Amino acid sequence: MDWERFAQQMASMARNLLAQDSVAATLERITASATELVDGCDAAGILVLHGTKVETLAPTHELVTDSHRLQERLSQGPCFDVARNSQGERVYRIADLTAEEQRWPAYAPLAHKLGVGSMMGFLLFTEDRDLGALNLYSREPGAFTATSETAGLLLASHAAVAFSSARTHAQMEQAVATRHTIGEAMGILMGAHHLTEEQAFDALRRYSQEKNVKLREVARRICEQGTL
Repeated sequence: MDWERFAQQMASMARNLLAQDSVAATLERITASATELVDGCDAAGILVLHGTKVETLAPTHELVTDSHRLQERLSQGPCFDVARNSQGERVYRIADLTAEEQRWPAYAPLAHKLGVGSMMGFLLFTEDRDLGALNLYSREPGAFTATSETAGLLLASHAAVAFSSARTHAQMEQAVATRHTIGEAMGILMGAHHLTEEQAFDALRRYSQEKNVKLREVARRICEQGTL
């Protein structure tokens, strides 16, 4: 492994991640970088676990999606385990999937039929009940070495920071947009019904609670329809 060249590539990737304009674009750059920077990696994707439900983000190949769906259906597998266990193993490396049938008796043989030879995974984040992991796949057994694992861990560390930053930025943008929409909706109610600012907000809040509709959605409807 040429670590000097790898460091230069990582620095370039870090700059590239900061230049992305959305969470989706950031994730796509992360998984694409995994196939470019980690020896043996044929495909990569991010698995997000919502309770027992699996979401696949930025897969570089359908093999990733198929593997994640299989693990969700069976409730077992290495990606499922590392994403589910925030207090335990944060990294896994499986040199030969065919040798892991005792650990995942239902998943391993079916994954092998999908074309998975070896795998690696890295826990990216834990937040409330949602957990995320970066998963790397190779079609060949023995493709991932200790060096591959080190490279993957360095990539995942950068990815976790970039992912968190992108999500925070997106949440802030959404909060600003929501605040603007609510303000516009309040203005419409104040003009139409001669309400004070406090009365308009109370009307929005009561409708949201009574109809079990999020406040931002109530505000959006008023902005579009001119009334509740």
